[in-house]
Amino acid sequence: MTATRKLRVGVLFGGRSGEHEVSLASAASVIRALDPQKYDVELIGISKDGRWLAGTGAQKMLSEVIRNGERVMLPADPSAAALVPFGAENSGPRRRLDVIFPVLHGTFGEDGTVQGLLELAGVPYVGAGVLASAVGMDKDVQKRLFDQAGLPIVPFLAIPRSRWDANREQVLREVQKKFRFPMFIKPATLGSSVGMTRVAQKEQLGAALDTAAQFALKILVEKAVNAREIEVSVLGNDQPRASVPGEIIPHREYYDYAAKYLEEGSIPEIPAKLRPEQTKKIQEFAIRAYQAIDCIGMARVDMFLEKKTNRIFLNELNTIPGFTSISMYPKMWEASGLSYPQLIDELIRLAFQAHAEKARTKYSIELPAGSGGALEG
Repeated sequence: MTATRKLRVGVLFGGRSGEHEVSLASAASVIRALDPQKYDVELIGISKDGRWLAGTGAQKMLSEVIRNGERVMLPADPSAAALVPFGAENSGPRRRLDVIFPVLHGTFGEDGTVQGLLELAGVPYVGAGVLASAVGMDKDVQKRLFDQAGLPIVPFLAIPRSRWDANREQVLREVQKKFRFPMFIKPATLGSSVGMTRVAQKEQLGAALDTAAQFALKILVEKAVNAREIEVSVLGNDQPRASVPGEIIPHREYYDYAAKYLEEGSIPEIPAKLRPEQTKKIQEFAIRAYQAIDCIGMARVDMFLEKKTNRIFLNELNTIPGFTSISMYPKMWEASGLSYPQLIDELIRLAFQAHAEKARTKYSIELPAGSGGALEG
C-alpha cells in the first residue's frame, strides 16, 4: 500500500505592519499544531522591511533575531506554485507548495494584498479572499456594510488623515459635537489595539488623533460603551458555523495591546456567562457579519454587550485572528469540541475547497469559429 504524500504547507508570518510581533507569536503556535505525520512545513518569514526569508532566515525570525537569510519570492505565475530564490538568476532549488497558511496581522498581510498575490500565484491559501480581507481590515467600510445588513453598530466617525492634517481645529470641533467623553480613537486599518487611545477629556483628543494618524490613512472615532467584550469564532465557507461565545475580562480599564499581548491578568471566560437567548443572538449576529463581508475560511467577531441595557453591538470582524496559545479564536473552538490540531486541519481543508470552487470559474471567452479573434468596432 502506497503511503499518502504529506502536504507541503507554507506558513507565512512576520510582515511589515505594526502587528509584526503578534504574527510571530501566532505563527509559532500554528507551526507547533501542524501534525508532522500529515504535513511538511515550509517557514516563510517576511521581515519588517519586506524581505521574504525561508529556511534558517525564517527560523531566526521566529526567535526574533532577524539576520540575512535565504531570500525567496513567490512568482505571480500559477505554473510555478513554488518559492524561488530571490535575484535575477533564480537558479537555486524551488520549494513547491501545496497550500499557504498566512499568519499575518495588519497591513500588507491581512488586508488583501498578500491574498491578491496568492490568487495570482494560483496557490490555495487559508482564510478570507481579497475582498473580505480588505473590508475586514478597513473598519470604516466594514461598519458601513454591517449597518447596511441591519446589524447594530456603535456610533462612529471616520476621518481621513489628510483632513486631520489640513484642518485640525475643524475636526476637533466635529468630533466633540458628535461624541461625549469618553470615546475611543484608533487607526481605521489596523488591529490588536495598535495606535488606539481611550480619550476621557478634551485635552487628550489631539494627541490621540495624532497617534492614530501615524498608523493609517483613516482615523476612526467611536462612542465608548460600558459593555462586556464578547467574542465568537466563525469557521467555514458557504456554510459557516459559530463557536460558543467567550468573554474577555481585562485587568486594565480596557483591552488594549498591553493587556492582549504583554501582560498577564486579563481573564478569558469560555464559554461566556450568557443567557441561552443571548448566546443564540450573538452567534446569529456573528454569522451575519461574516456573510455581510463575503468572508470564507475563518474570522473572529468581536461584540459589545452593553451592561445597562443588554443591547448587543457589532464591534469588528478579524479575518486572521490571533493564534497564540492564549488567543481566543482557537480556545473558543476547543470549548466547542474542536481541538487546535483539528482546527488547523479543517482550515486547510477549507482552503482546498475554496480553491477548487474558484477553479470552476471561467476567466476567458471562447470566440466563435471563423471570427479570427477580431472584435467588431
